[in-house]
Amino acid sequence: MYDRDVDVPRLTSGYRLSEGNLPPALVEAARRTIEATGAPFNRAGLNLYRDGRDSVAPHNDHLYEIVAGYPIALISLGATRLMTIRSKTKPPLDSARDRRRLLDLDLEEGSLLLMSYETQFHYDHGVPKTRASVGPRISVALRVRPDEASKSRPR
Repeated sequence: MYDRDVDVPRLTSGYRLSEGNLPPALVEAARRTIEATGAPFNRAGLNLYRDGRDSVAPHNDHLYEIVAGYPIALISLGATRLMTIRSKTKPPLDSARDRRRLLDLDLEEGSLLLMSYETQFHYDHGVPKTRASVGPRISVALRVRPDEASKSRPR
């Protein structure tokens, strides 16, 4: 983060959906999401938020890590957690609104949030820390990633 190594305030794991030894629940969740959205998801990222101290700062997905035009699907399992979605730019100074657009969204057990590719250009999303007593939550993020051979990260 900002050219520094820092601890990630949650536990993470990632899978290629083409792997043969995936947990059956992950295979089923991906299958149902692909069926519902029509997106050819090929990767799953899992985040375990153990309690209210685990979080993810506002961010957008790295565009070089996802295929243009395809959405990102977030499946929530476990305790309800707040996700904030905020616009990256403020309105013009002469606007009646002088603050960024902000949406607070409770991600409930079993919910599916679909973010378009274009959302990553205009909005950040994050899961803030909370002092409220909340149980564990797993977020399953499904993405369409480019083939490893064709993936080139900008320098």
